[in-house]
Amino acid sequence: MNKPLLLISSLVFFIIFSCKKDSFITSNDARINFSADTVHFDTVFVSTGSITQSVKIINANNQKILLKDVKLMGGGNSVFKINIDGSSTTDVSNIEIAANDSIYIFISVLVNPNNSNLPFILQDSIQVSFNGNEKYIQLQAYGQNAHFLNSTEINSNTVWTNDLPYVILGGLQIDSGFSLTIQKGCNIYFHANAPLVVNGSLNVQGNDSARVYFSGDRLDEPYKDFPASWPGIYFGVTSQDNILQFAVIKNAYQGVVAESLSTDANPKLSLNDCIINNVYDAAILGTQTNIIAQNCLVSNCGKNIVLQYGGNYAFINCTVASYSNNFITHSNPVLNISNYIAGTNGNLITDMNASFINCIFWGSTGTVDNEVVASQQGSTNTFNINFDHSLWRMKDIPTNVTYSSMITVDPMFDSIDNVRMFYDFHLKAGSPAIDYGIFTGISFDLDGNPRVFGNGTDLGCYERQQ
Repeated sequence: MNKPLLLISSLVFFIIFSCKKDSFITSNDARINFSADTVHFDTVFVSTGSITQSVKIINANNQKILLKDVKLMGGGNSVFKINIDGSSTTDVSNIEIAANDSIYIFISVLVNPNNSNLPFILQDSIQVSFNGNEKYIQLQAYGQNAHFLNSTEINSNTVWTNDLPYVILGGLQIDSGFSLTIQKGCNIYFHANAPLVVNGSLNVQGNDSARVYFSGDRLDEPYKDFPASWPGIYFGVTSQDNILQFAVIKNAYQGVVAESLSTDANPKLSLNDCIINNVYDAAILGTQTNIIAQNCLVSNCGKNIVLQYGGNYAFINCTVASYSNNFITHSNPVLNISNYIAGTNGNLITDMNASFINCIFWGSTGTVDNEVVASQQGSTNTFNINFDHSLWRMKDIPTNVTYSSMITVDPMFDSIDNVRMFYDFHLKAGSPAIDYGIFTGISFDLDGNPRVFGNGTDLGCYERQQ
């Protein structure tokens, strides 16, 4: 090729390349990248303050790209603020980025860590729209001052005091052979992916005036009342000597789950004066284990209590009740007992021993006919289920359980309002559950009020005060 022709060819190539580089790519296959998919403000403020971070939007194409919109999804109500190319706003349109170039978004957050109405984790996102595509940058910040634990293992005997709330991110595990003691008044909040796994021992030391609360970390509307907002508490095979005193467990996927018998003579799990409420699946799930519960309220859960594959259980003065509401439909019995579990080659069967004294088992009218179901397989294993001085909603009484002094009548709870989702499980005056129980040695009720032993104690977790 002669020199004039070579120069002409080079010039044409340069013009074509330059034109292409100066034109906009319009294909929905166009690529943009972010320097970070999530911007996390991990500073724990001790007073009202703000902090600024940045993220880059990178045009990974050999042509210019036009961003149709970059928008802070929370708008003007968000605690986050964005600044793009010097413009402080919540929504910017028609932003040009040159080929293989980038722009910065500056993000700030203003936090008052002493605002107890804020969730512990503040969240929002930035939406970037281009060529018919939408991509998101997630924003997270701590909203309250607290102890933050991220994917933490407890491998020494540990005590938590009630100085600040505890926020669990990524999960908390108590290793075998070690204990976690939680003192009265503590509040423990769990992120959506954060279970509490107990392979050692958990000792909760609440009292009637300073209970210990376990719940999800979203305290803002409407999330604060959602069931299944965190996984729950799981007591593993090596776990032993777990005592929960005046604990409140709410809004979990499963409340407490215990598997296998204790490794010593004590129960695997003792639940004393506890409340488990608004749990999506089972509030108490026991699998071939041993649980003692007294003065407990288990309410408005998907399955309330499930005891399966045998074990040893005792429930005394417990109220177990469910009503359909906007979050959970009452479609399962509040107590389901079985001596088996599905195995690889068929059901596994073992001994089952369970007693229920001075308890109430009740639910919505017309949804579940039998609030207690006892399922037995095999004839060589022990199946010893006893109900004594209790109240239950039953159409068909099981023939494989023993019972005495049982009543099937409305317990007359104080207030049940499914529309407002307000539930008060104290007993009204004239309730048939008043004075119907027998003496069991429990001197106080779930409120810390004294039990009356004149004509008999009241059924359930609350003693009506005269």
